[in-house]
Amino acid sequence: MKKMIIGLMLVALVVAIAGCSGSSSSSKRDTTLRIAMVSPGEGIIKVWEQIKSKYEDAHPNIKVELNYQEDAIYQSVGLPNLLTGANAPDIYFEWAGERLKTRIESGYAADLTEALKQDGLKNSFEPGDFKGMELEGKTYMIPTASDVSNIIWYNKKIFTDLGIQPPQTWEQFIAVCEKIKAANITPIASGNKELWPGGNWISHLISRVVGEEAYSAALQLEQPFNSPDFVTAFGYVKQMWDSQYINNSVNAISDDEGDVLFFNGQAAMHPIGSWLVSSALESAPELELGYFNLPSMPNGKGDQTSVLGVQNGFVINQKSKLFQEAVDFMALYSSPESSELLAKAGAIPIAKGGVDAEKTDALSLSLIDMMKKSTMLVSPPDTGYNIEVAAAFNMAISQVLGGVRTPGAALAELDNTIAPLKK
Repeated sequence: MKKMIIGLMLVALVVAIAGCSGSSSSSKRDTTLRIAMVSPGEGIIKVWEQIKSKYEDAHPNIKVELNYQEDAIYQSVGLPNLLTGANAPDIYFEWAGERLKTRIESGYAADLTEALKQDGLKNSFEPGDFKGMELEGKTYMIPTASDVSNIIWYNKKIFTDLGIQPPQTWEQFIAVCEKIKAANITPIASGNKELWPGGNWISHLISRVVGEEAYSAALQLEQPFNSPDFVTAFGYVKQMWDSQYINNSVNAISDDEGDVLFFNGQAAMHPIGSWLVSSALESAPELELGYFNLPSMPNGKGDQTSVLGVQNGFVINQKSKLFQEAVDFMALYSSPESSELLAKAGAIPIAKGGVDAEKTDALSLSLIDMMKKSTMLVSPPDTGYNIEVAAAFNMAISQVLGGVRTPGAALAELDNTIAPLKK
């Protein structure tokens, strides 16, 4: 899921901090409030550090310690190691769904049901904002933002120079790629070294082809992946590799390096999430950025207007000695002021009252509108499903995306890999 998602959320926390009411109990306990998260974009880190300083100035008995980690590390070994370490975070970023459920069952997620009734939180959210954040009637996460996990960004100047319009169908998409390739420009830049970037993009394509029910059923081990519809879907991935529409280094470079290829004008399109807005504002402010949703797939069985997206937020560690201090912090970050900062940084804030159309960039407003109007939200493999299954699925995608396996071979290997996980 990418640091976007996270970076955007992070911003909110920070803002909230500024006016926090200090808790008298903090002076009698550990006075360091530790917060762990995926590393956001540089612009968002600056906001975090500024608000952190303001919070500490207003609350001399509390020191806020921010721990940023790279995406792949945080998602795999980083967060688990932090939670079991000597200085475990009091608050940590997590994705709703299967990952949060794992934290709850492991005893690292505090029940926030009553805390959400406190001032500062009780009027900040709608009931539907907590999807994937509840278990057996209890709520375990403060929602921060929703992210469009994958759309196809494009360089407006390149499109204009070549007389290209954003494609709406797969056939049009292929024609666009051919025209860009003929101009000696790489059509698509992607950095899939950590597997999730390609996993997000291609899983959306797959859901469009096989249908959302079949996509979900396979990821929940209710049916095999190696089926005619999945082979067809993977065939479109093979088509892109065989036609040289994707950079040859796709599986050798990171998502950040994929961003750079796009920012530098070496590629015309870049499939990645909504968090690219923040990175582009910081690293490529002159870039004329546009986007389009995944084009409709031929004879697709899924909703051809679906959006790939997630909800995420912050969890209070059940083992924390600073529960109320953490709740107060989260209440401040859920304020309209925090949501405004999130939106300005390119996030899609969930908390009510924070998006000011006059102060929020047009791309972010458009993405917010996309999420609100979506009638079918598809979850990425690694946020809505079993993590081990998602990892194997993303690996199969990378093998076809990089031209090292045929669709059938990759899917057969995938089923063999996950067979021991079936009960």
